[in-house]
Order: sequence, then structure tokens, then C-alpha cells
Amino acid sequence: MKAVVFDKIGPPLDVLYLAEVPTPQLNDGEVLIRLIAAPISPGDFLFIENLYPEPKRPRFPRQIGGNHGLGVVEQARPDAHIEPGTLVAFSHYNSWAEYAAVPVEWLMPLPANFPIEKGAQFFNLISAWDLLTQSRVQAGQWLAVTAGYSAVSIMVTQFARQRGVNVISIVRRVHDHLDLKTLGATEVIDISKGSQNTSARAKEITLNQGVNAIIDSAGGPVTGELIRAMAFGGQVIINGGMSPERFELHNFDVLLNGLEIKAHVYRYFFTPPQISDRAVLQQIVDASGRADFQVPLGGLHPLEDFKKAIGESMRNPARGKHLFQMQFA
Repeated sequence: MKAVVFDKIGPPLDVLYLAEVPTPQLNDGEVLIRLIAAPISPGDFLFIENLYPEPKRPRFPRQIGGNHGLGVVEQARPDAHIEPGTLVAFSHYNSWAEYAAVPVEWLMPLPANFPIEKGAQFFNLISAWDLLTQSRVQAGQWLAVTAGYSAVSIMVTQFARQRGVNVISIVRRVHDHLDLKTLGATEVIDISKGSQNTSARAKEITLNQGVNAIIDSAGGPVTGELIRAMAFGGQVIINGGMSPERFELHNFDVLLNGLEIKAHVYRYFFTPPQISDRAVLQQIVDASGRADFQVPLGGLHPLEDFKKAIGESMRNPARGKHLFQMQFA
């Protein structure tokens, strides 16, 4: 089968290559998945550069790239309790390939007609849902979301709209290809001319009530500006660090406003889904499966075009998520 692999640590475009590798043989508890699509995400690049903690480390030679995928169960032993032909999403390893062997406990069954662009990014839908829940923002309150065009931020914005939450979307520049207000943003702040006025603008938008929560995937000076525009008792959730710059705060910026700053870790980074998670996963399927819930795509690519796909994903993340789509899907 075809797969995008690497034999050493380094920048993705320097170390990845296309190879023919054996179709995986199943070990106990594993299911063979015929891949339909797999996303290209910043976390995949961290894996290739060996920046994740144990046990999420590459194993050489010919480590297959990709940590998330959408596919159909091709082979399953009777004790797996999942029917061949079932559409599943998973977060595990080796998704940039035509087939993957995945422990059954990591599979998340989806409706057969669930859209490819949503199923391939089910991990992002889970993250967006959890981020919004973790922020504790309520209907009628204000949520600020940085990296407004990123996949997770767009999903957060739409989930927030469903819950009646007001969203301020922070972007590094406005793009004509996508109107964030149609997706649920109440206001959009463009920081292309600097972040110095972000705090004042956020206070103006909220009529001096302040922002009740921040979901930050960017970092940099704008994060500090937003924190200084928060209402008392707000939540700051750190989900990423796209900016190479730092932000500055004084202890009183946090202490005198009763703020809580915490990190978000994808819920299935270390452990697989549990039986107790089924209800919330179904809620996510129902909320994201609606026709008006949009997941913008940057492009669909065969594995053979991995250099173009990864290059465009790295250069233009605001254009939408790029997916590998396997040719026989």
C-alpha cells in the first residue's frame, strides 16, 4: 500500500517521502481500517519533529505520518464488536496511508452519511466542543477566539452560536474567502495593523462588560491585550501557539480580576474514548452534522501530492484544512 513516511526527525518537507509499505497485519484487539481521508494538522508536524511527550514518539524505520483519520472497517475479529463497513474516525497513528491497523478502543463510529470533511476532522470537532465547555461561557456572555480562521476556532464559533454565546473573532487579517460573521461571529477584530488597540476594541464591543472567556490558539501580544479586557472571574484557555512572540502580564492583571489561565489537552491524546463518552460524542455528531455547520476545506489531495498538500497547509492555514483523500475512497 502507499504511505507517506519518514526515517528521521526533521522539518516535514525535508524528511517525508512516499513509499510502498506492507498492508498492516492485525494484532490482538486491532481492526483494519481502509482510509477514506486524513487531515494535515499542526499536531502532525509536531509528531514528525519529535516534540510530543512519550509515548507519542516516532518509531523508525518508515514511520507513517498522520495521527487522525476517517475510514471504513475492512477487517474485524468477532471479539472486536464492530461490523465491517462501519464508518469510523480515530486519533492514533499511521493515518497518511491507504490502510491502518487501529486498536478497536480508539475507534469512534459515525453515521454512514457523515460528511467526509467533518469526519476527517472529528478530533477538531471534539476539541472545539471541549474548549467551549471548558471556558464556562454562558448564553449572552462574550467569548474571544484568536486565530479566527483556524479550523478549531471556526468550529468553536459555530458551537457558540448554537448556545447563544457572543463571539469576538480575532484575526491577523481579514480574508475575502470566508465571512466569519455568517458562521456566528458577532464581531471580528483585524490586528494586521497592530494589537495595541485590541483591549480597547474588545471593551467597546462588549459595552465595557468585558470578555468572559478567551480561547487562544495564537499567543503573542494580542493575548495579553485580550486578558486586560476581561470581565472578573473569566477563563483563559490556551490551545496553541501560532505566534512566535510572547505576551506580558503583571500578576495583578490576573489576581485583581479573578482570572483562571489553563491549558487544553485533546481529550484522546493519551487515552482512548470511554463508554461514558458516548453521549457527548453523539451530541457532537448531532451539533456538527447540521447542514448549516460549515467546515471549510483548503483542498483534497492524493497521497502522491503530499509535498504540495503539506506545503499549502503550512503556508496558508487560514484557507481551510487540507486533507489527504485516498484514491479508492
